[in-house]
Amino acid sequence: MQLGSVVSTFRRGSGDPTSWSDRAGTWVFAWRAPTGPVTLRLVDRHRLGEVEAHAWGDGAEWVLDRLPHLLGEHDDDEGFTSHHDVVAQARRRFAGWRVPASGLVVQALIPTIIEQRVTGKEAFAAYRMLVRRNGSPAPGIGADLRLVVPPEPRTWALIPSWEWLRAGVDGARSRPAVTVATRAGRLEDVVDVPPLEARRRIESLPGVGRWSSAEVAQRALGDPDAVSFGDYHVAKNIGWALTGTPVDDDGLAELLEPYAGHRYRVQRLLELSGAMRPRHGPRFTLPTHLPGRG
Repeated sequence: MQLGSVVSTFRRGSGDPTSWSDRAGTWVFAWRAPTGPVTLRLVDRHRLGEVEAHAWGDGAEWVLDRLPHLLGEHDDDEGFTSHHDVVAQARRRFAGWRVPASGLVVQALIPTIIEQRVTGKEAFAAYRMLVRRNGSPAPGIGADLRLVVPPEPRTWALIPSWEWLRAGVDGARSRPAVTVATRAGRLEDVVDVPPLEARRRIESLPGVGRWSSAEVAQRALGDPDAVSFGDYHVAKNIGWALTGTPVDDDGLAELLEPYAGHRYRVQRLLELSGAMRPRHGPRFTLPTHLPGRG
């Protein structure tokens, strides 16, 4: 297992107050499980082919029971064929990568909504501020690392509009986030239904579209086909990696058609391998994904 490649997707920027890692292969997360706050410590014992796990807090038993799903043990790549050399190379290089499934839908969805239509830098700063102001100290070693457990749904729902605005989150994003928080119980139930139905239910919420549901499916549901249509960079990067020319969403759909069932697998393997189009000229502030897409 290549632990970092699997769990790094849970980190929301380098300053994420809910996560910590070191170069030795240790990852620590402060999360809110259905049974309560938890600090999860994972250590990559790659020479033994094992991951060592410890957990503290009321959510410890839940997260440890969930660990095989979290690390992608149940991810099945049967039928996945590399139709491009760059995909085959990435697959060999990251042979230990699996699609994770945390089972924490609301925890994945709220920061995703905050990331809509803004740069990653802006979104990560907003999430960091809101979590630090409204979350709670992580249990166990999480406290020593000054990690913060994200707010419980009720707390997210009660954050006043001015505090969202102070963090840089406008009403077009804060309102869907609050709606998600008020429907947390029903949303968490989607982990027990097929991925397409789960995404349909998520997208039924106002202000939540296919980009947002894909981001949740990639982290919480373990969906290997949940490609990030609507992202500003993804289509361009994958098009460039596979053909040498950036494409739009329609072009991306055509390119990835042979990978149906595993389209996110292609996306993430290419991301992990650094297969991104070169940047030229002055740097501009760009949205995370296309305007109007949720």
